[in-house]
Amino acid sequence: MEDDTGERSSFVVGFIENRAKEVGVAAFDLRSASLHLSQYIETSSSYQNTKTLLRFYEPMVIIVSPNKLAADGMVGVSQLADRVCSSTKKVIMARGCFDDTRGAVLVKGLAAKEPSALGLDSYYKQYYLCLAAAAATIKWYDAMATSNLLDVLLKYFICSSCMTEAEKGVIITNHSLLVTFNGSFDHMNIDSTSVQNLEIIEPMHSSLLGTNSKKKSLFHMLKTTRTIGGTRLLRANLLQPLKDIETINTRLDCLDELMSNEQLFFGLSEALRKFPKETDRVLCHFCFKPKKVTNEVLASDNGRRSQIMISSIILLKTALDALPLLSKVLKEAKSCLLGNVYKTICENETYASIRERIGEVMDEDVLHTRVPFVARTQQCFAVKAGADGLLDMARRSFCDTSEAIHSLANKYRQDFKLPNLKIPFNNRQGFYFSIPQKDIQGKLPSKFIQVVKHGNNVHCSSRELASLNVRNKSAAKECWLRTALCLEALMDAIREDVLVLTVLSEVLCLLDMMVNSFAHTISTKPVDRYTRARFTCDGPLAIDSGRHPILESIHNDFIPNSVFLSEASNMAIVMGPNMSGKSTYLQQVCLLVILAQIGCYIPARFATLRVVDRIFTRMGTMDSLESNSSTFMTEMKETAFIMQNVSDRSLIVMDELGRATSSSDGFAIAWSCCEHLLALKAYSIFATHMESLSALSTMYPNVKILHFDVDVRNNRMDFKFLLKDGSRHVPHYGLMLAGVAGLPCSVVEAAKKITSRITEKEMKRMEVNCRQYEDIKLTYRVAQRLMCLKYSDQDEDSLREALQNLKENYIGGSL
Repeated sequence: MEDDTGERSSFVVGFIENRAKEVGVAAFDLRSASLHLSQYIETSSSYQNTKTLLRFYEPMVIIVSPNKLAADGMVGVSQLADRVCSSTKKVIMARGCFDDTRGAVLVKGLAAKEPSALGLDSYYKQYYLCLAAAAATIKWYDAMATSNLLDVLLKYFICSSCMTEAEKGVIITNHSLLVTFNGSFDHMNIDSTSVQNLEIIEPMHSSLLGTNSKKKSLFHMLKTTRTIGGTRLLRANLLQPLKDIETINTRLDCLDELMSNEQLFFGLSEALRKFPKETDRVLCHFCFKPKKVTNEVLASDNGRRSQIMISSIILLKTALDALPLLSKVLKEAKSCLLGNVYKTICENETYASIRERIGEVMDEDVLHTRVPFVARTQQCFAVKAGADGLLDMARRSFCDTSEAIHSLANKYRQDFKLPNLKIPFNNRQGFYFSIPQKDIQGKLPSKFIQVVKHGNNVHCSSRELASLNVRNKSAAKECWLRTALCLEALMDAIREDVLVLTVLSEVLCLLDMMVNSFAHTISTKPVDRYTRARFTCDGPLAIDSGRHPILESIHNDFIPNSVFLSEASNMAIVMGPNMSGKSTYLQQVCLLVILAQIGCYIPARFATLRVVDRIFTRMGTMDSLESNSSTFMTEMKETAFIMQNVSDRSLIVMDELGRATSSSDGFAIAWSCCEHLLALKAYSIFATHMESLSALSTMYPNVKILHFDVDVRNNRMDFKFLLKDGSRHVPHYGLMLAGVAGLPCSVVEAAKKITSRITEKEMKRMEVNCRQYEDIKLTYRVAQRLMCLKYSDQDEDSLREALQNLKENYIGGSL
């Protein structure tokens, strides 16, 4: 399974549950040498929380116990894994492997942080299930690392070099793992259905739209990061945005400084380019090590492990060489985040010490490169000359065969009159010939073999070249093995400071996301397009986009010009005919909240937000063949999940609830769901074409009615995509479309008479409700405006003037 960065997933995830509906999760990331532990109560029989985690980690292996331990009525995580991740390898381990006591001991021994810093002593009893899952996950790794079964993983990671350190006889270095407790639920929770509905990672129906479609997801719009780790961090933040206001504001303060200080922004961009894209990967090569490296072990080694170890040290050397420039750029930074980075990384002498140790062994001219043959040569000449006699002999053989290959190419150019013959190199087949087709007169001479057309060129080889390739590869392998022996002591010395490498990796990923994603995205748009959202503990949800095109890479529409909800008005009912933009409006409001809570500016004039703990969506209409559910049943299951799990801090968006059943039943369900949500403090945005729902505003003062502006001229509709207060009735909208579709005129006229009678009765009922609830509505309107003034940034004179206007409007009855 590949993640959205185009790389294969590196997570091994262990699950265990009990009959109290608790689930323990241990996610072991083999790429970054980290262990994430979570324990939670599964509130849904459909395992929405667990599905969300599976979507988040996209594991390559899932570890479960053989027995069903779930509560009655729940399928169990083992069957859930079969359903949700059918293509993922599932490992069943004995119940005894899930030992929480053993898990606590392992975590204490392997964690890079002190047990007291992890809070392990206090969390032990509270999180016993995730520790049990950790015990099974680490046991699985140990079993794979000491058996030939790990060859399966090596084949699985054929395109990813990071796993090759985990070969036979490889163990985890003590105090090297980055361990986090309950990390997933310290953030906003977005269930897997909402991730799809909001198009956070992938646009809906992307397979149908094709790869050249202009419609993109939020992730693809922001994915301008340069490193693989930065891209993964961006994806993780979008799937699980922050909830801590202090952390969010720290990121926003950093973004303020980047956007106001061009020298800092461009300086950081340039400094980050000096770090190799794979810097975050280097950590895992120092966290895993062979139990013992001897000449006998190296004799049976295929050279790949040695090559990766050498490449890791070269990459680390290049990254450490880039630190002085980063230090120079950050020295004058004023924001808390960048200041902490400077103190933690740039003022830490450990990095200079590691660089000094590397300089004692490694040649100073060796640099990290992605060009295959240059990288191969760098690895062969990584260690200083004279360190090992056998290594010097292997190097001489490598140089001789490389020179012979280029001499052979020159000979062929002259003998066969092929002046444009080239000799490229790749890691799979070594050196080969590349000849432009225009230079070939008739057939190639018989000396050339393995002839393959490749665009405008012909790729081929010869027996002499094949023989030299074998000798060259053998010499390179010997260089890698001898170099590995020379570097083993250096590797052990570096492993002693593995914690600072973990910090460096995390900092670079964070800076990559902040500079190359957030700041870069904002800087490519006009100045007035983006603004910093203001967060309050109990303030309103207020966004004014000023009718700017927003997230235009995702939608070609204009986002509605504003949305405002406060404590006094916690539900907005958005009305309008089909195709007026209601679904786009719901989707984009959620995307704005997500953007704000990952610490990024949002495309708006101003925004005031309350931190959201969960986003719930009920959007789209389709049958679910997997669960044997009709469209209406799917609607009801999604709505039931929302009702059972909503909190006062949630954001709920519902699109056209009840349209998959009869009009009377659908209206009744929509009305009752609105009343249920109105009793909460959660913000709800409810899009509907049922105009009768506007009657809620006459009974409940905390309901706000909005509509999309539509002009009807000569029986034609012009959609303005502008959101306005109040409801607006577009007369006989459905009948107009029916006429356009070709329904007989007599049928349309009869329908108009029927709907006019129904409308007349509804208007009389609404007039009665308006008179009955007008006083309390007026009081709530005053409270709503006072709430706005409370969180505004206006000066004292402006506030006095606003209060005076409010008083006059209240007395005059024009509020």
